[in-house]
Amino acid sequence: MPAAQPDEPDFARDAVTGLPGREAARARLEAWLADGAQVHALLIALRRFDAVNLAYGASAGDAALAEVAARLKHFAADELDGRWLAARSAGGQFLLLSADPCSRERWQVFAAQLLEMLARPISTAAGTLRLSPRAALLRGLGGESADSMLDRLGQALATVTAQAGRRLLWADGEPTRAGRSAAQLEADLLHALDRGEIEVVYQPQFACADNRLTGAEALARWNHPLLGRIGAGALFAIAERADHVPQLSQAIARQALAGARGWPMDMRLSLNITPNDLAVSDFADQFSALLAETGFPAWRLTLEVTEQVLLADVSHAAQALGLLAAQGMRIALDDFGAGFCNFRYLKLLPLHYLKLDRSMIDGVVGDARDLAVLRAIVAMAGALDLKVIAEGVESEAQRALAAAEGCAFYQGFLRAQPMSAAEFGELARG
Repeated sequence: MPAAQPDEPDFARDAVTGLPGREAARARLEAWLADGAQVHALLIALRRFDAVNLAYGASAGDAALAEVAARLKHFAADELDGRWLAARSAGGQFLLLSADPCSRERWQVFAAQLLEMLARPISTAAGTLRLSPRAALLRGLGGESADSMLDRLGQALATVTAQAGRRLLWADGEPTRAGRSAAQLEADLLHALDRGEIEVVYQPQFACADNRLTGAEALARWNHPLLGRIGAGALFAIAERADHVPQLSQAIARQALAGARGWPMDMRLSLNITPNDLAVSDFADQFSALLAETGFPAWRLTLEVTEQVLLADVSHAAQALGLLAAQGMRIALDDFGAGFCNFRYLKLLPLHYLKLDRSMIDGVVGDARDLAVLRAIVAMAGALDLKVIAEGVESEAQRALAAAEGCAFYQGFLRAQPMSAAEFGELARG
């Protein structure tokens, strides 16, 4: 029996929707976190809702908000078995919190299905309304505060509502640290490169079959002088808001290539390519020039792209990646299985690797369905002459199973955590 939404008398109710407000949701979130619960959250915005009020009147707008609240509660009651809370955050925004055990991919499926329901036409006395909901998704991090979760959700929602072609966005990366606003972090980042605060570390990669070291993926970290280390997800989110991604991305690539130049020649380097990188019309030429400047051999380099990178213009992306692949670089489709991958990409792009999202590895040892999915992906990759890289391998059982099923390479904390270029060089020379 699905759990009903809590109906406690101390929750002030919104007059239009009957839902508790943001402060009530924040209090509930704090309580769950104090109990050690794994919390998932969803912040929904009705894009351009002010236009609805202007076109149809405030009464129709209120009716639409009430219907959205009813659909939200009904959907959550049907889909969630554990504790959950729906609230009206502000204006045309709604917040859904869940302490129901849930995988990352399941939460994304839940969110996509919910948005489909909310986007269905709403009949009012003034006419039929069609809303355009957007959502930010979040999976709470260990030790994270309620304020940090809500701040990350708000930042991600602002990003996705500004992008006409996207409906969902994960609030990934490190939690927002106390004592530093988003605006201050954006200002800090503008000086971080000049101050040498951006560090590149290397996550080793190994052959699944024999644990042989094969290379590393370059990862960026921001060593903030006041807040400490900020991970790559939060770093690029801040850079996006500050309109500083191209400069940051190029600096990271230059630093990563220079750091790996002295490694043994059989060690490969993987670099992540951002949407902003591929949006540049002459990206292939610029990147080739950077490679020549650093002296790093093209044949030792793998460029990793995600589905997000490809959404804007897949034809342009395919052309740029094709030019780079022709120079000897390898191309990997990263985070495969994390979202709703368009299999057309497998045909259009000059791919050499499929890199599985860590969610594809989490349950393979004990869950027959997860194992079946892994087998299907590896079989498809084999038919396309693509090698599979397993990410997030944290146990010997996961590695052995990935090897037995045909994965070629893996990375994860089983063998090594990210390290400096010098440390990786020592590991490679053994």
